[in-house]
Amino acid sequence: MAYLCSDLPLETGTLVLVNLTGKVKDTNEPLETTVEEDAKALGIYDPSRRYEPRLISVGEGWVIPGIDEALKQASVGEKISIDIPPEKAFGQRDAAKIKLIPLRKFGEKAHEISVGDEVEYEGRVGVVRFVGSGRVQVDFNHRLAGKVLTYTIEVVKKLEDPMEKVLYLTKRWINVDEKKIVATIEDKTVKILLPEETYLFEGLQISKRGISRDIFKYLPEIEKVIFIEEYRSEKKREEKPQETKAPEKTEEQEKK
Repeated sequence: MAYLCSDLPLETGTLVLVNLTGKVKDTNEPLETTVEEDAKALGIYDPSRRYEPRLISVGEGWVIPGIDEALKQASVGEKISIDIPPEKAFGQRDAAKIKLIPLRKFGEKAHEISVGDEVEYEGRVGVVRFVGSGRVQVDFNHRLAGKVLTYTIEVVKKLEDPMEKVLYLTKRWINVDEKKIVATIEDKTVKILLPEETYLFEGLQISKRGISRDIFKYLPEIEKVIFIEEYRSEKKREEKPQETKAPEKTEEQEKK
Protein backbone atom coordinates (compact mmCIF):
# COMPACT_ATOMS: atom_id res chain seq x y z
CA MET A 1 0.00 0.00 0.00
CA ALA A 2 1.39 3.39 -0.98
CA TYR A 3 1.02 6.51 1.16
CA LEU A 4 1.36 10.09 -0.03
CA CYS A 5 4.02 12.24 1.57
CA SER A 6 2.74 15.15 3.62
CA ASP A 7 5.01 18.09 4.46
CA LEU A 8 3.07 19.01 7.59
CA PRO A 9 4.88 18.19 10.87
CA LEU A 10 3.15 15.92 13.36
CA GLU A 11 1.65 17.46 16.48
CA THR A 12 1.94 16.04 19.99
CA GLY A 13 -0.76 13.44 20.58
CA THR A 14 -1.13 12.50 16.92
CA LEU A 15 -1.61 8.76 16.42
CA VAL A 16 0.63 7.40 13.69
CA LEU A 17 1.76 4.05 12.31
CA VAL A 18 5.54 3.95 12.15
CA ASN A 19 8.15 1.54 10.82
CA LEU A 20 11.28 1.41 12.98
CA THR A 21 14.64 -0.30 12.64
CA GLY A 22 17.19 0.26 15.39
CA LYS A 23 20.85 -0.72 15.93
CA VAL A 24 23.72 0.13 18.26
CA LYS A 25 25.84 2.54 16.22
CA ASP A 26 29.33 1.33 17.21
CA THR A 27 28.68 -2.40 16.94
CA ASN A 28 25.72 -2.64 14.54
CA GLU A 29 24.03 -4.87 17.10
CA PRO A 30 20.38 -5.11 15.98
CA LEU A 31 17.85 -3.92 18.55
CA GLU A 32 14.44 -4.08 16.93
CA THR A 33 12.57 -3.75 13.66
CA THR A 34 9.00 -3.70 12.43
CA VAL A 35 10.08 -4.47 8.85
CA GLU A 36 10.34 -8.09 7.71
CA GLU A 37 13.05 -7.41 5.11
CA ASP A 38 15.18 -5.59 7.69
CA ALA A 39 14.75 -8.44 10.16
CA LYS A 40 16.08 -10.91 7.59
CA ALA A 41 18.98 -8.63 6.67
CA LEU A 42 19.91 -8.18 10.35
CA GLY A 43 19.66 -11.89 11.12
CA ILE A 44 16.85 -11.49 13.66
CA TYR A 45 13.92 -12.71 11.56
CA ASP A 46 11.26 -14.59 13.53
CA PRO A 47 8.81 -16.50 11.29
CA SER A 48 6.25 -16.69 14.11
CA ARG A 49 6.05 -12.91 14.37
CA ARG A 50 3.93 -10.53 12.32
CA TYR A 51 5.99 -7.57 11.07
CA GLU A 52 3.93 -4.39 10.73
CA PRO A 53 4.10 -0.66 11.58
CA ARG A 54 3.85 0.25 15.27
CA LEU A 55 1.20 2.53 16.72
CA ILE A 56 2.78 5.58 18.39
CA SER A 57 1.30 8.69 19.95
CA VAL A 58 3.73 11.43 18.96
CA GLY A 59 5.55 13.17 21.81
CA GLU A 60 3.88 11.24 24.63
CA GLY A 61 6.62 8.86 25.74
CA TRP A 62 5.53 5.74 23.89
CA VAL A 63 9.10 5.54 22.55
CA ILE A 64 12.48 6.84 23.72
CA PRO A 65 12.89 10.66 23.65
CA GLY A 66 15.16 10.68 20.58
CA ILE A 67 12.52 8.96 18.46
CA ASP A 68 9.75 11.15 19.87
CA GLU A 69 11.66 14.31 18.92
CA ALA A 70 12.32 12.99 15.41
CA LEU A 71 8.64 12.19 14.89
CA LYS A 72 7.67 15.76 15.73
CA GLN A 73 9.77 16.91 12.78
CA ALA A 74 8.75 14.11 10.41
CA SER A 75 6.01 14.00 7.80
CA VAL A 76 3.76 11.18 6.65
CA GLY A 77 5.51 9.16 3.95
CA GLU A 78 8.96 10.42 4.96
CA LYS A 79 11.80 8.03 5.79
CA ILE A 80 14.63 9.36 7.96
CA SER A 81 17.77 8.02 9.67
CA ILE A 82 18.96 9.47 12.97
CA ASP A 83 21.67 8.94 15.57
CA ILE A 84 20.33 9.07 19.11
CA PRO A 85 22.79 10.02 21.90
CA PRO A 86 22.58 8.27 25.28
CA GLU A 87 20.91 11.31 26.86
CA LYS A 88 17.92 10.82 24.55
CA ALA A 89 17.95 7.03 24.71
CA PHE A 90 18.77 5.04 27.84
CA GLY A 91 21.04 7.51 29.62
CA GLN A 92 24.74 7.53 30.43
CA ARG A 93 26.28 4.74 32.46
CA ASP A 94 26.19 5.50 36.18
CA ALA A 95 28.90 3.99 38.39
CA ALA A 96 26.58 4.36 41.38
CA LYS A 97 24.31 1.73 39.83
CA ILE A 98 27.03 -0.94 40.06
CA LYS A 99 26.72 -2.64 43.45
CA LEU A 100 28.67 -5.23 45.44
CA ILE A 101 26.18 -7.49 47.19
CA PRO A 102 26.91 -10.30 49.66
CA LEU A 103 26.24 -13.62 47.94
CA ARG A 104 24.15 -14.83 50.90
CA LYS A 105 21.56 -12.13 50.11
CA PHE A 106 20.41 -14.28 47.20
CA GLY A 107 19.36 -17.12 49.50
CA GLU A 108 19.11 -20.72 48.36
CA LYS A 109 19.94 -19.91 44.74
CA ALA A 110 23.17 -18.09 45.58
CA HIS A 111 25.33 -21.02 44.46
CA GLU A 112 23.69 -20.96 41.01
CA ILE A 113 24.63 -17.35 40.21
CA SER A 114 27.24 -16.82 37.50
CA VAL A 115 28.61 -13.95 35.39
CA GLY A 116 26.10 -12.72 32.80
CA ASP A 117 23.01 -13.78 34.74
CA GLU A 118 20.13 -11.39 35.25
CA VAL A 119 19.23 -11.16 38.93
CA GLU A 120 16.62 -9.27 40.91
CA TYR A 121 17.58 -7.50 44.12
CA GLU A 122 15.43 -5.10 46.12
CA GLY A 123 13.00 -4.73 43.25
CA ARG A 124 15.65 -3.94 40.64
CA VAL A 125 16.97 -6.17 37.86
CA GLY A 126 20.67 -6.14 37.02
CA VAL A 127 23.38 -8.15 35.30
CA VAL A 128 26.05 -10.07 37.23
CA ARG A 129 29.54 -8.80 36.28
CA PHE A 130 31.66 -10.62 38.88
CA VAL A 131 31.29 -13.40 41.46
CA GLY A 132 33.96 -14.07 44.08
CA SER A 133 35.03 -13.82 47.72
CA GLY A 134 31.42 -14.25 48.83
CA ARG A 135 30.24 -11.21 46.91
CA VAL A 136 28.44 -10.48 43.64
CA GLN A 137 28.98 -7.39 41.51
CA VAL A 138 25.68 -6.44 39.88
CA ASP A 139 25.28 -3.76 37.21
CA PHE A 140 21.85 -2.11 37.44
CA ASN A 141 22.44 0.17 34.44
CA HIS A 142 20.24 -0.46 31.41
CA ARG A 143 22.19 -2.66 29.00
CA LEU A 144 22.05 0.12 26.39
CA ALA A 145 23.12 2.88 28.78
CA GLY A 146 25.97 4.95 27.37
CA LYS A 147 25.41 3.76 23.80
CA VAL A 148 24.58 5.80 20.71
CA LEU A 149 21.71 4.25 18.76
CA THR A 150 20.95 4.50 15.05
CA TYR A 151 17.32 4.37 13.93
CA THR A 152 15.62 4.40 10.56
CA ILE A 153 12.10 5.77 10.93
CA GLU A 154 9.26 5.89 8.42
CA VAL A 155 5.92 7.46 9.25
CA VAL A 156 3.59 5.19 7.30
CA LYS A 157 0.20 6.64 8.17
CA LYS A 158 -1.54 9.21 10.34
CA LEU A 159 -4.69 7.84 11.95
CA GLU A 160 -7.64 10.19 11.54
CA ASP A 161 -10.62 7.87 11.11
CA PRO A 162 -12.29 7.20 14.52
CA MET A 163 -12.82 3.51 13.77
CA GLU A 164 -9.17 3.02 12.84
CA LYS A 165 -8.18 4.67 16.11
CA VAL A 166 -10.44 2.30 18.07
CA LEU A 167 -9.05 -0.80 16.33
CA TYR A 168 -5.39 0.13 16.72
CA LEU A 169 -5.77 1.35 20.31
CA THR A 170 -7.43 -1.98 21.12
CA LYS A 171 -4.65 -3.88 19.41
CA ARG A 172 -2.08 -1.92 21.40
CA TRP A 173 -3.29 -3.62 24.56
CA ILE A 174 -4.35 -6.99 23.15
CA ASN A 175 -1.97 -8.49 20.63
CA VAL A 176 -4.31 -9.79 17.95
CA ASP A 177 -4.84 -8.97 14.29
CA GLU A 178 -6.98 -5.83 14.12
CA LYS A 179 -9.05 -7.57 11.43
CA LYS A 180 -10.33 -9.95 14.12
CA ILE A 181 -11.65 -7.08 16.25
CA VAL A 182 -15.25 -6.03 15.61
CA ALA A 183 -16.19 -2.53 16.76
CA THR A 184 -18.99 -0.03 16.30
CA ILE A 185 -19.34 3.65 17.16
CA GLU A 186 -22.83 4.97 17.80
CA ASP A 187 -24.38 7.61 20.07
CA LYS A 188 -21.01 8.48 21.69
CA THR A 189 -20.58 4.81 22.58
CA VAL A 190 -17.95 2.36 21.38
CA LYS A 191 -18.81 -1.34 21.41
CA ILE A 192 -15.94 -3.78 21.02
CA LEU A 193 -16.31 -7.50 20.32
CA LEU A 194 -12.98 -9.21 20.95
CA PRO A 195 -12.15 -12.56 19.33
CA GLU A 196 -12.89 -15.53 21.58
CA GLU A 197 -9.20 -16.48 21.63
CA THR A 198 -8.53 -13.46 23.87
CA TYR A 199 -11.01 -14.29 26.64
CA LEU A 200 -8.47 -16.22 28.69
CA PHE A 201 -5.54 -13.85 28.08
CA GLU A 202 -3.67 -13.02 31.28
CA GLY A 203 -4.45 -9.50 32.46
CA LEU A 204 -7.40 -9.08 30.10
CA GLN A 205 -9.35 -6.90 32.54
CA ILE A 206 -6.37 -4.58 32.97
CA SER A 207 -6.06 -4.41 29.18
CA LYS A 208 -9.73 -3.45 28.89
CA ARG A 209 -9.18 -0.56 31.30
CA GLY A 210 -6.18 0.55 29.25
CA ILE A 211 -8.17 0.39 26.01
CA SER A 212 -11.00 2.41 27.54
CA ARG A 213 -8.61 5.04 28.91
CA ASP A 214 -6.92 5.43 25.53
CA ILE A 215 -10.22 5.68 23.65
CA PHE A 216 -11.50 8.39 26.00
CA LYS A 217 -8.23 10.30 25.52
CA TYR A 218 -7.86 10.07 21.76
CA LEU A 219 -11.57 10.19 20.93
CA PRO A 220 -12.83 12.79 23.45
CA GLU A 221 -16.34 12.70 21.99
CA ILE A 222 -16.78 9.12 23.28
CA GLU A 223 -18.57 8.78 26.64
CA LYS A 224 -18.88 5.02 27.03
CA VAL A 225 -16.95 1.88 26.02
CA ILE A 226 -18.69 -1.50 26.09
CA PHE A 227 -16.86 -4.81 25.72
CA ILE A 228 -18.84 -7.76 24.42
CA GLU A 229 -18.00 -11.43 24.94
CA GLU A 230 -19.75 -13.76 22.56
CA TYR A 231 -19.73 -17.53 22.88
CA ARG A 232 -20.99 -19.90 20.24
CA SER A 233 -21.92 -23.54 20.67
CA GLU A 234 -19.84 -26.03 18.78
CA LYS A 235 -21.75 -27.46 15.89
CA LYS A 236 -22.41 -31.13 16.24
CA ARG A 237 -21.33 -33.24 13.38
CA GLU A 238 -24.30 -34.47 11.51
CA GLU A 239 -24.34 -38.21 11.39
CA LYS A 240 -24.74 -39.35 7.84
CA PRO A 241 -27.13 -42.31 7.38
CA GLN A 242 -25.29 -45.42 6.37
CA GLU A 243 -25.89 -46.55 2.83
CA THR A 244 -27.59 -49.95 2.65
CA LYS A 245 -26.27 -52.23 -0.02
CA ALA A 246 -28.61 -54.46 -1.98
CA PRO A 247 -28.10 -58.15 -1.17
CA GLU A 248 -25.97 -59.96 -3.69
CA LYS A 249 -27.86 -62.28 -5.98
CA THR A 250 -27.31 -66.01 -5.66
CA GLU A 251 -26.43 -68.17 -8.66
CA GLU A 252 -30.00 -69.54 -8.73
CA GLN A 253 -31.51 -66.03 -8.80
CA GLU A 254 -29.24 -65.01 -11.65
CA LYS A 255 -30.35 -68.05 -13.71
CA LYS A 256 -34.06 -67.18 -13.34
